[in-house]
Order: sequence, then C-alpha cells, then structure tokens
Amino acid sequence: MGAGSSILGADGEWGETSLGDMPESCVAAVLLYLDPPEICQVARLNRAFRGAASADCVWAGKLPANYRYLAALASAADDEGRGDGDANGKGFSLAATKKEIYARLCRPTPFDAGRKEFWIEKNKGGLCLCISSKSMTITGIDDRRYWSHLATEESRFHSVAYLQQIWWLEVDGELEFCFPAGSYSVFFRLHMGRPYRRMGRRLCGTEHVHGWDVTPTRFQLSTSDEQQATSEYHLQEQGGWKLYHVGDFTVSNSDELIKLKFSMMQIDCTHTKGGLCVDSVFVYPKGYKHEKANIVCM
Repeated sequence: MGAGSSILGADGEWGETSLGDMPESCVAAVLLYLDPPEICQVARLNRAFRGAASADCVWAGKLPANYRYLAALASAADDEGRGDGDANGKGFSLAATKKEIYARLCRPTPFDAGRKEFWIEKNKGGLCLCISSKSMTITGIDDRRYWSHLATEESRFHSVAYLQQIWWLEVDGELEFCFPAGSYSVFFRLHMGRPYRRMGRRLCGTEHVHGWDVTPTRFQLSTSDEQQATSEYHLQEQGGWKLYHVGDFTVSNSDELIKLKFSMMQIDCTHTKGGLCVDSVFVYPKGYKHEKANIVCM
C-alpha cells in the first residue's frame, strides 16, 4: 500500500490524499502504541506527525507514574548546578511539556552531593539509579594499607575504590527513594584487577588479585517493607567490569518512600583477599539489559 490514495470529492473530482492529510488526533492515537524513540522517528514524516509527536496526551503515558517527584528532583539539581556556576546548566521548569520532561529525565540527575544519580531509560521510561562507592560504608576504607581511590573515566563518578589486601571485606549502602510501581533488580559493579592506561592502551594490573576463589562473596538486599534477597559468587573473572546480581524487589505504591539497603561481604578471616575495584551499585527495572553490561547471575 502506498502513502497516498484516491478519494471522490464533493464536486465529483478524484483527488489525492496522503499521510499529511490525517488529523493530528488520529495520528496521536496511533503514536500511543509506539515507544519514545519510534515516536521521534515518525515525527520526521510530515507536519501532522510532527505536531502529534509533541502532544502531551502522547507522552503522558510514557512518563513514570511519579514523574512529578522525579521532575522536582531534576529541577532542584539544575538550579543547584547553575548556582555552582555551571555555564552550561539549562533551566528546567515543572511547567514544561510532557515531551520536554521525558527528555530531561532521560539525562542523569545527580543527588546526595553528587554521589548518586537517577535517570529513565529512553526506550521504555523505566527508572534507573546508580550509587557511588563513595556513598557506601566500606570496612577499612580510610586505611591506605588496604584501600585507595583510583581516578578513572570507566566510572560514572570518575572514581572507584580499590582494595589492595584485607582480611575482612564488608561494603554496605542504602538509598531512600520513591520508585515507580514495578519490579527492580540490584547489581554491584565490580572489577577484578586494577584498570589503567599506558600509551593509549587499556591494561589491567592483577598483581594484587588473590583470595576470592576460597570462599564465595555474599551479596544481600533488604527493603523497608521487609523484602529480602541473597546471592553468592566466587569472584574470578579478571580484566573487565561485571554486574553481579544481588536480587530483586517489587514496589506497589509509586508515592511511597522505599528504603533500600544492600551489602557485599567476604568475612572468612582464614585468608586475605585483594585486587578488587568497587565502583557502584545499579538499580535497573527487572529484565532491563544494558547493551554494554556484562551481567553475572546465579
């Protein structure tokens, strides 16, 4: 079928119609069934599709249920960024169109002094969060004999915690946030060995890697509504970042503040362990798979 067709006019003359002759309301009804990237693509077809692709009625259903809460956090972060002298900071108003709100929420929003971020993934609008190792409680983190902070472009926060050697490993963190209703998965982002660059090449120092094959490392999560999950892994693969799946939790009320606690520990004191980079903890919509993520599950 072509984009045009013939119709019989009131004067008895046959005329040509095209997609551009469709009312915007009809086009908008079709766009409701498309994902956001697809809506942006069809907006290039003609004026009718471009107008419908910007309509609030189309984008309202793509936003998270608690988008006003998320937008308020994004607006506050933008205001703070401009207050800190960010010349590139763009103002964001809660009175913006639904499409503009969606586009803004797709960009990372820092909070908790820049140690945490949230954003929505552009294809489905699911909420994602990332928590830096600097916001976690790590046993011995202030003792340079055990830990150090490495500057790296391989982290969203440009810094990771590097363990040289320790007997007792324990990393704890928590987050209070209003999650849109749905199911979520929690991951620790770890790297065996010390990544660095030399003459433009990415290399990995493994001289400190030891002790992870004796006893599995335990990962745990709990929520304020008494959900719990536990997983265990032997940390063995070297040379790349891995997302270790901790477990899943479910949110039923988009307006309820959820307190999420998570941890990893390896407390077998019969041996030392070392050579581990701790970057961050990710919270993704359950089933979401980042194209660049190397996920490890039980």
